[in-house]
Amino acid sequence: MNLNAIPELLGSLGNATLQLLTQPYYYIALIFIALYYRKQVVLERKLVHVKVHSWGIETWRTVWTGFVMGLAVSIVAVLLGISLSGTAVAIIWVVTLLLLLVRVRYLCFAYSIGLIGIIQFVAALFPDPQSGGWVSNVITDFKEIDVPALLVLAALLHLAEAFLIRWQGAKLASPLFLEGKRGKVVGGYQLQAFWPLPLFLLIPAGTGIGELPWHPLLGGGLGLVSLPVIIGFGEMTQGMLPRRKAARTSGRLLLYSIVLLGLSLLAAWWHPLMLLAALAAVTLHEGLVWYSAHEERTTSPIFVHPQHGLKVLAVLPESPAEELGIQAGEVLLKVNGTLLTRKAQLHEALRLNPAFCKLEVQNTEGESKYMQRPIYDGDHHQLGMILAPETDEDLTIQAYPASIYGIIGMHAGTTSKRQQSSTSSSAAIPSRNKNAESAKGQ
Repeated sequence: MNLNAIPELLGSLGNATLQLLTQPYYYIALIFIALYYRKQVVLERKLVHVKVHSWGIETWRTVWTGFVMGLAVSIVAVLLGISLSGTAVAIIWVVTLLLLLVRVRYLCFAYSIGLIGIIQFVAALFPDPQSGGWVSNVITDFKEIDVPALLVLAALLHLAEAFLIRWQGAKLASPLFLEGKRGKVVGGYQLQAFWPLPLFLLIPAGTGIGELPWHPLLGGGLGLVSLPVIIGFGEMTQGMLPRRKAARTSGRLLLYSIVLLGLSLLAAWWHPLMLLAALAAVTLHEGLVWYSAHEERTTSPIFVHPQHGLKVLAVLPESPAEELGIQAGEVLLKVNGTLLTRKAQLHEALRLNPAFCKLEVQNTEGESKYMQRPIYDGDHHQLGMILAPETDEDLTIQAYPASIYGIIGMHAGTTSKRQQSSTSSSAAIPSRNKNAESAKGQ
């Protein structure tokens, strides 16, 4: 191992960091994420009349965790020898931004690299242009992109995404009012998050740089280049608790990462498999989206009020309900001895004793638990509980994919039964109700 090359590698890391801070791509990612979480707050206020999340806190949370995960992925990528030229960085970002304009959920490294791999395979069937100039240089650089190595990187990024979803997915869930299969309004959750990852990759060997002090699996040189990327996921659920949905999504994404990693490493070893790996990156990812949507369509909604009691859709952070230990999915049976069958009774029951409340709650296992607490001035009028909607609730959200224009324009994405306006909202999965299917097909 050549230890003399380590100082040169560290100096290259400093230059790559400066490059990251001076190029616009990372800041575009930060602005997009801040706008998305701001839109999430607008939607929460319109639907449930209270802010469940803070867009500033959520933006900061995803930024610092994305930074840490980006460094971890970068270390593995450098050890493997994944390399990328500066021109290739620009090509990847152009493809990513074009996909973003089509649909928000296409903001994914697997889609952009998979598409580049498919285009590269087709472009290899034609001779290189002889005209020269920057167009010829871009085409040449495009054909020289090491797609198998980048597909390995895509697999590593999805592995990181699986861990982030497992860690933070349920915390980022937003309660929603959705139109169910039979036209009745039901409660649900949108689980969506984006993480900006600053990546540091090697410059390809043969560009006037030294060799690495170790023997990497995929080649690569000694210099470093920065590549800011965004990873993220989007799911919508009516039939599962957020933590269960996040766990399932994380597990499936983990399996996808392992399969893609295996195919990509084989493609790096035998290049003709590159097209198969690129197609798998796109089609398997679409398969995950389709299967999740199919699972939701065939699952009965759980956030609906039973015959006796009121179903809790969400609990506000640092609220009396959270202090009492009430959780989403539980049923509020009695308050101050009053059996509850509709929302208005909750307010009436709380006014029976304005200084104290006694509650009977049924947990998700069907067992009753009893709790009590003083009521203080300034406490939420429902103790911080967001209840499932009434079946005839007027305002709902349409469950079909969003466009970037809706996020930038701060459209709340709600639909009123009195005013049938269909604005996109969820960048998660295809629509699951007739109105949404109809709007999507227009």
